[in-house]
Amino acid sequence: MKFLLAAINAKYIHSNPAIYSLRAYAGEELWPHIELAEYTINQPMQEILADIYRRNPDVIGFSCYIWNWRMVQELLAELPKVLLDTQIWLGGPEVSYDADKLLGRFPYVKGIMVGEGESVFRKLMEYYTYQGKEPFYLKDVPGLCLRSGYTRPQQLTDLSTIPFLYKDLKPFANRILYYETSRGCPYRCSYCLSSIDKTVRFRDISVVKKELQFFLDHQVKQVKFVDRTFNCRHDHTMEIWQYIQEHDNGVTNFHFEIAADILREDEIALLNKLRPGLAQLEIGVQTTNPDTLRAICRSMDLGRLESNVAAVHAGKNIHLHLDLIAGLPFEDYTSFGHSFNRVYRMRPEQLQLGFLKVLKGSLMHEKAEEYGIFYMDTPPYEVLYTRWLPYEDVLRLKGIEEMVELYYNSNQFTHTLPVLETAFTDPFAMFEALAEFYRERGYFVNSPARVYRYQALLDFACRYDGGREPLYRELLIYDMYLRENLKSRPDFARDPVPYKDRIREMLWKEGRQRNLTHIEPFVYPVWDAERVKAGEKNREEVFVLFDYTVRSPLTHEAAVECKNG
Repeated sequence: MKFLLAAINAKYIHSNPAIYSLRAYAGEELWPHIELAEYTINQPMQEILADIYRRNPDVIGFSCYIWNWRMVQELLAELPKVLLDTQIWLGGPEVSYDADKLLGRFPYVKGIMVGEGESVFRKLMEYYTYQGKEPFYLKDVPGLCLRSGYTRPQQLTDLSTIPFLYKDLKPFANRILYYETSRGCPYRCSYCLSSIDKTVRFRDISVVKKELQFFLDHQVKQVKFVDRTFNCRHDHTMEIWQYIQEHDNGVTNFHFEIAADILREDEIALLNKLRPGLAQLEIGVQTTNPDTLRAICRSMDLGRLESNVAAVHAGKNIHLHLDLIAGLPFEDYTSFGHSFNRVYRMRPEQLQLGFLKVLKGSLMHEKAEEYGIFYMDTPPYEVLYTRWLPYEDVLRLKGIEEMVELYYNSNQFTHTLPVLETAFTDPFAMFEALAEFYRERGYFVNSPARVYRYQALLDFACRYDGGREPLYRELLIYDMYLRENLKSRPDFARDPVPYKDRIREMLWKEGRQRNLTHIEPFVYPVWDAERVKAGEKNREEVFVLFDYTVRSPLTHEAAVECKNG
């Protein structure tokens, strides 16, 4: 008997811990009967269909999420035609909250695993593997939705009983590893499915430390914790952060989702001691509108969040990723602009402008009609418009989102953008104007190549702040060479011929390799934001050496040295 667990991920770099957890919990005795298959939503459906057909499973189980549900539905329509005797099961958050209705829509689906799946799957495996030896009925397996109805609820799993998922790292080469030390969340945010699991459970810390050491010993590039609020229990948080500090291998990066307003002083002090690049923090701010915060059942001290973010920033060693959600109740376009500006001024390395997804099973789903929230009927169930935010404004925010991704989150314009902001009333107004500029130029349809985005931003800067064009040229050149050792110079760069001999002599004196460095002359002190904003110029041209053999672990910028001035 072969049970195929199939995962369809959003990207190749992602992995699906769910199917590995199901197999691990089933126990080694049943492993010979379990096969895993991972695909991506970017693959043609027929390619996935063909691979499943060739594997010829007796039973197949799909792990279902908002990002893969469309693809799974396509497969559900075709698989019964080519695998006549294969039974199909579904599981995952996308199918757990209206399982009985889904069984009515998909007649070839045998049943649905509802909620946490580890112990349910083990019982299901026993049912298929030991039929005839120790007979029992599916109706006796808790946590299922069958055509005859729901079986009794499954008890929550003790996380410490789930075996480690990553004993063999071969399937995870060049991929992000997801790791879990807790389930559930103490908060009740109305848009989030984690609010349904009201019991927060933790994996035994001694087990966690052994598993962290495995990642460190194998120099895994990145481990992403999927704990919904990692720092909700102080002692658990401190033990893990202290462990990764004391056992740092100089390579592995750990990603944590935290609530910044509950960070304690000793936690911040410990974070400030970590190697640059060892940890990154994702912080869901979502909104700064008090009415919206109350409507989404979110308790947050914004003032403390800002001061804690500033304190973490002061260490200059932690990559910060702050999130906003557009389309929430009581937040119109102007209000969202205020939220954007307040979060933007915290200067995170990444500012994620997302859009509300009305997830089945969430409180937001129940209140959507009350709030006048209209959203897509198909995954990812993203907001189209609300009582406060018309569709036209959603489209405007979509354009702003793309500009933030290209020009802020890319970290390629870190010296140009702060200067350009001063030409506008606020950062939101700058990105709003930039989105309109892109729309006028047709760049949303024919997106400019990565290098040409520097020229596009120069053209934009000249439209709104043309009196400082020479400064913007140098800022953009500085930003460009910080990231890339270009083989050809952009059109707006100054003629290098008058400086060739001097640069050649400087490289010779420094003993530097030309292909690993670049030297560029500057009239403005573009590396010093305060002097630039004050309108200063260098007393004489300053030559800056960009060393590409040394890069920042946070921004990947080259090391720089001013050679005179």
